[in-house]
Amino acid sequence: MRIDDIVNLAKRRGFIAQSSEIYGGFSSSYDYGPLGVELKNSVKSAWWNDMVYAGRNVLGLDAAILMNPKTWEASGHLGAGFADPLVECISCHRRFRKDQLKKESCPDCDGKLTKERKFNLMMKTFVGPVEDAASETYLRAETAQGIYLNFPWILESMRLKPPFGLAQIGKAFRNEITPGNFTYRMREFEQMEMQWFFLPAGATGSAKHWFEHWREQRLRWYLNLGIKKGNLRFHEHKKEELAHYAKRAADIQYRFPEPLGWQEIEGIHYRGDWDLSNHAKYSGRDLSYFDSEKKKKCIPHVMETSAGADRAVLVFLIDAYEKIAGGRTITTQSAKEEEIILRLHPALSPVKVAVLPLVKNKPRLVELAQKIYEELRTEINGLVQYDESGTIGRRYRRQDEIGTPFCITVDFESLEKDGVTVRDRDTMKQERIETGGLADYLTKKLET
Repeated sequence: MRIDDIVNLAKRRGFIAQSSEIYGGFSSSYDYGPLGVELKNSVKSAWWNDMVYAGRNVLGLDAAILMNPKTWEASGHLGAGFADPLVECISCHRRFRKDQLKKESCPDCDGKLTKERKFNLMMKTFVGPVEDAASETYLRAETAQGIYLNFPWILESMRLKPPFGLAQIGKAFRNEITPGNFTYRMREFEQMEMQWFFLPAGATGSAKHWFEHWREQRLRWYLNLGIKKGNLRFHEHKKEELAHYAKRAADIQYRFPEPLGWQEIEGIHYRGDWDLSNHAKYSGRDLSYFDSEKKKKCIPHVMETSAGADRAVLVFLIDAYEKIAGGRTITTQSAKEEEIILRLHPALSPVKVAVLPLVKNKPRLVELAQKIYEELRTEINGLVQYDESGTIGRRYRRQDEIGTPFCITVDFESLEKDGVTVRDRDTMKQERIETGGLADYLTKKLET
């Protein structure tokens, strides 16, 4: 499999396509179609359910994208620590990240490159009617800073004490020099981040304990949603690899198709008290917590889990993708035709159930199928689709290709005796289920 296979499927079946395509597209920007937005929303919902609702003392937050520009001074994003090495080809004028080049000349035309200079990744904008220095601000480069700024408010209003976490899903923006590889690296992307506040010397767990705890919890999340274990691994950062704020860091890496290979999909970072201490210094606000055990104030430390919703969607698509030579369903086409199956976890599948009348030219069949479809739409938690176009085999293949776990076929026997055929995407096993118990049957299946 190649990344191009996923790109083609995503475009053909309404998952993801190039943004602004009618104008020739816009570099590194992508739009999520009807099935793509369902998949992405399901990924975000699965993360939120696991992170916030699983009873680990984690609460949610939705901070603003635009913040006081001093935020980014305090966080270090306006300095050299958040800049990439930029070089430009003297001949074709294309620009590249110096650290990603394998040779000292232009990879496109072999021309000579300029000297390296630092390129800051923050996206600048202006607030108000006049574009001057006083109105300058930035689109946020990460969601984490909004959590740190709201730490004292939430600490007080929700009557919290460490250890506790604050979770947020939201857009972030980085002016990448060389974005690419489909949705893996974009200038506009969505993050799923959680900041865990704790007292490192307290009785509730050391930094080592919480680092290992969250590292294993986050790996488990991917495994529980169907990612193959052999496609995941940890990469512990060496001292020289650590970001300026990090005391310890590990990436969860996924084995992408070549040429990408092993790449980061989530980071677990022990940030110490760097963030809250810096914001306290720049804002003049007291961001400490009164430790009742030690009878003194202290700045909590932070353990961060940082994942990308877009990267997660891409990983789930790649890992679920399977191409079978000859296909599995009977069609009028050649037996040598290939069939594509997306073996997505039912919790993530964009369409949960498809209702298919055996044929569309029998009014009684169509009427019964539409009645079942309308009932399931209100009873199943997720998108239910009705499809009557083409042969039943062709319709099965369409649903397999978009990852639908269950197809319901309304046939002539359904008109004589209550019941429909439920087909499982992965096993192709077919069961006869009475219509009265259909919603409960499917709900239980979708929850496993």
